[in-house]
Amino acid sequence: FFFFSVFNRKTGEPPLINGWIPYLGKALIFRKDAFKFLLDQQKKLGDIFTVHIAVEKYFSRYITFIMDPFQYVYVIRNSKQLEFHEFADKMASKTFDYPALSKGKFPDLKENLHRIYQYLQGKPLDIISDHMMKNLQDVFEWKCSQATDWETEKMYKFCCSVMFEASFVTLYGRVPAADGHKVISEIRDKFIKFDASFPYLAANIPIELLGATKKVRKELIHHFLLQNMTKWLGGSKVVQARQDIFEKYELLGDYDKAAHHFAFLWASVGNTIPATFWAMYYLLRHPEALAAVRDEIDHLLQSTGQKRGPTYNIHLTREQLDNLVYLESALNESLRMCSSSMNIRISQEDFVLKLEGNQEVSLRKGDWIALYPQILHMDPEVYEDPKEYKFDRYIENGKKKTTFYKAGRKLKYFLMPFGSGISMCPGRFLAMNEMKMFLFILVAHFDVELVENKAVRLDNSRMGLGILLPDVDIAFRYKLRS
Repeated sequence: FFFFSVFNRKTGEPPLINGWIPYLGKALIFRKDAFKFLLDQQKKLGDIFTVHIAVEKYFSRYITFIMDPFQYVYVIRNSKQLEFHEFADKMASKTFDYPALSKGKFPDLKENLHRIYQYLQGKPLDIISDHMMKNLQDVFEWKCSQATDWETEKMYKFCCSVMFEASFVTLYGRVPAADGHKVISEIRDKFIKFDASFPYLAANIPIELLGATKKVRKELIHHFLLQNMTKWLGGSKVVQARQDIFEKYELLGDYDKAAHHFAFLWASVGNTIPATFWAMYYLLRHPEALAAVRDEIDHLLQSTGQKRGPTYNIHLTREQLDNLVYLESALNESLRMCSSSMNIRISQEDFVLKLEGNQEVSLRKGDWIALYPQILHMDPEVYEDPKEYKFDRYIENGKKKTTFYKAGRKLKYFLMPFGSGISMCPGRFLAMNEMKMFLFILVAHFDVELVENKAVRLDNSRMGLGILLPDVDIAFRYKLRS
């Protein structure tokens, strides 16, 4: 059954790249290396083209890619015609097993939940960041305070253990049982199993085809039933506000509410954990970067009269955290290299998208439009030697560098690990703070170095879904600084 499927093009529609095997379209090539595939098509067809991507009968889409970063703004600002939330709602509801918000059963629930993100900005952000800093220090002390001699661990496993527990306690509260660490570790282990299937669920593959994933998801959701959550102590205002809103909707069952809480946990750590790994990995691979970040951190502690060591609680204001320019630059550089999010919009009607330079793209209702910022992040015209990690790439004259150019023109968008416009991650400020604080504590308190010399590469199985995972874990060692 080999054939070339026909998809008639109207005037103004971009060139179509189609498959020749039923259902598969270009999915196999795209999944193997989306970055290379899109770059190859851009060279052949220009900055705008449509790709038929399909996986068997479960997922089939015609996606129009806008490759020119100067055109991004025209997609982002057309939020009325190019919608994101309904698409995200459908994907999330199937992935995390709660009823879609857009079905009309839950009036204003989507808007009410969106308003809660105010707890992740401004003064409330300072409060939750302070709690995260304390919880990170508690977890580091529990794990590492006895490391007077070298201790060896796998880096991804280490980052996952620390970030998951600190994030869980910050958002949902402490488990009061004597074996609280063990309980959270058990939740984390289930989370990792579920997370391994996330790319398939996001691609609309039925969960029944994914082994034990359905059972693991159900067990995870049960942890977030109200009778379990009420036992946890000291949860965040953002989670409490979500609970309060869910209680107003009688048609939302207990399991559905728990599924929403589980989805929020995944959104909080699913990308932050691998991003933390890459930030730490690149720092340890580049001694000059580690030295610069450590010097900056030590100087801040000295200037504020704070002592380092896991038994001392460090406090950082937002201004102090923001002024760590080498730490932020090193983190941004690792995000540039490991992020692979695809910014999707869906056309709500037949309309003509007007672009710069009198260009126009005819879109049909239901068409997908996609921006793929990884192409921008690895553009040698924007970033010299883009495959090289340069920890100070985002610093100029000792200050944050925010001006980047392509073809002699200043770019509005140059770093997009958190999406764009209406699809931009609402928790991005907290995520950045969390990763900075993790690195701050690690570098301030410990000597750290790689044990293995092997190269760790990006695992492309999550291309388009956020931060790419490492293809292998790598051993490192740490001990308390003298």
